[in-house]
Amino acid sequence: MSVVIARWIVGVFTGISMVHLYWAAGGKLGSLAAIPQLPGEFANGPRPAFKPSALGTLLVAMGLVGIALLVCLRAGLYFSPVSHGALQWGISVIAVVMFARAIGDSELVGFFKKVSGSRFARLDTWVYSPLCLVLGVGLLVVAWG
Repeated sequence: MSVVIARWIVGVFTGISMVHLYWAAGGKLGSLAAIPQLPGEFANGPRPAFKPSALGTLLVAMGLVGIALLVCLRAGLYFSPVSHGALQWGISVIAVVMFARAIGDSELVGFFKKVSGSRFARLDTWVYSPLCLVLGVGLLVVAWG
């Protein structure tokens, strides 16, 4: 069972990494829906909370692939399984980060965000935060299963 979950997790993290690589290379499709928006204070309406750099986006993509690699190591996908305690705890820390992302910062992201109404906020409520929650549970299953 945990091998099936591990394969799913690796696929999700790899897919999200590919999207970040596309954005780092200059792609624009979907990028506005992935950035939290501040409430509109000017006539133009909501504005992005930050402008991600290509290097920052590339580093995020590499981190996501790194997580997928750790899951592969733990579950024995493509490699011999590694049962070292440091790997278990490392994956568990990543799971906690996923749970924290799902809960949010109480302002712009997560289930308890205050800013709503933007495209990002809707997607965060119905896709991004639930995905982080499910990934967190799956990572714990892989780490300790």
